[in-house]
Amino acid sequence: MITRIVKLTFEEDKIAEFLAFFDTIKHKVNTFPGCKGMKLYQDINHPTVVMTYSHWESQKDLDNYRNSETFGAVWPKIKPWFAEKPEAWSVEAYFDGFA
Repeated sequence: MITRIVKLTFEEDKIAEFLAFFDTIKHKVNTFPGCKGMKLYQDINHPTVVMTYSHWESQKDLDNYRNSETFGAVWPKIKPWFAEKPEAWSVEAYFDGFA
C-alpha cells in the first residue's frame, strides 16, 4: 500500500470555490478502484493551503486514477486556481504508531 500526499496552494479568492467543488467530487475519488480512503486537510494558519492524503493498494491503482476520466475532469478545473505549483509525494509507512 502507498500513501499519496498532494499539497495544493490556492489563490485566496478561489479556496471557497475549490472546497465547494471538492464536496461534489470527493466520493468519486474516495471510491475509485484501488483507493482505500482519502482525507483533505486544510492548514489552520494558511487556509489557502490544502493537502490530500490518500491510500492506494498499489502504484498501478494510483496511475489508473491519474489517467482516468475522473482525474481528467478534476485537474483542468482546479489548475487555474493555484497560487503555487502543486507538490506531491508517494510514500510508504516506515513506522505507523496509529495502527
